[in-house]
Amino acid sequence: MENDAYHRPVMVREVVAQLVRRAGIYVDGTLGGGGHSLAILQALRDKGMEEGSVLIGIDQDRFAIGEAEKALVAFRERTRFVQGNFRNIAGIVSSIRERELPGKEVTGIVLDLGVSSYQIDTPERGFSYLRSGPLDMRMEPGGELSASDIVNTCQERELADIFFRFGEEKKSRKIAGAVCSWRREHGGIAGTQDLAAIVRSVVRSPDQQIKSLSRVFQALRIAVNDELGSLETVLKDGTGCLGPLGRMAVMSYHSLEDRMVKHYFRALAADDWGPKRVGLREPLHRAAFRLVTPRPVVAADDEVSENPRARSAKLRVVEKKDCSGGESERDC
Repeated sequence: MENDAYHRPVMVREVVAQLVRRAGIYVDGTLGGGGHSLAILQALRDKGMEEGSVLIGIDQDRFAIGEAEKALVAFRERTRFVQGNFRNIAGIVSSIRERELPGKEVTGIVLDLGVSSYQIDTPERGFSYLRSGPLDMRMEPGGELSASDIVNTCQERELADIFFRFGEEKKSRKIAGAVCSWRREHGGIAGTQDLAAIVRSVVRSPDQQIKSLSRVFQALRIAVNDELGSLETVLKDGTGCLGPLGRMAVMSYHSLEDRMVKHYFRALAADDWGPKRVGLREPLHRAAFRLVTPRPVVAADDEVSENPRARSAKLRVVEKKDCSGGESERDC
């Protein structure tokens, strides 16, 4: 069922269980190899909901779209593929709806925020400290800013801020200083192994080295692709696209992303009691959304044993209430 050759999708069963409940428009904002999309389409078919359903797959990586097209060839008539950033979800969905799907509601949106297995394992993409390659890290190959640009041009203070803010690395200042020293001595940082050597020179403990390497590489990837900015936009615009009882499911793999998703979903699902809550028996406004998962869903033990990358995944789901008659005005 899954396109493991490109990417092994995480928590497929859980995503399908949370999203596939009726026919409609489904959006996979992180298409990858098409694993989640394939599972959604198969579930729609198995439940007799394929008629009237369309899946829109979005990915920045044109190679990913090519792999997904192969994986989803049996559902060619039910799929639309768009190369782009999921931060543009509102415009992408609106354009396709107006052109091809007038009147259809967005029933489900899934976002898998992890880097694909293929991207991590491809040295030329520069995402991993375990492989020798150029410091690229661009989700969209050929994009303007690369990790090499950052480590070779940013001032020490800027680098320290990136490592601390996006990687939560405690030794961010020392590592940034070591990066600048390396640049002066060697004329620049050539690739992933240069950067890995710099981090190891600062962090001596083998156990801590692995954590610091992961944090520094994560921080650069987030900075290169403006991942937190894109996430903030897609959370707002994606939930805005949902029809009544539509759901958004988001999987994150590190604390920065998970906190953003958690706080945003909680705010959406919170009633408005005003600034001081003084003398109010009822809220000023009822929340238009509800939390489907008050606590994050995590991968089952059997999946983690087969796919260790699932260990850190957290799935959160929010649902738009039906305020058109499906629920009382008091609940909306």
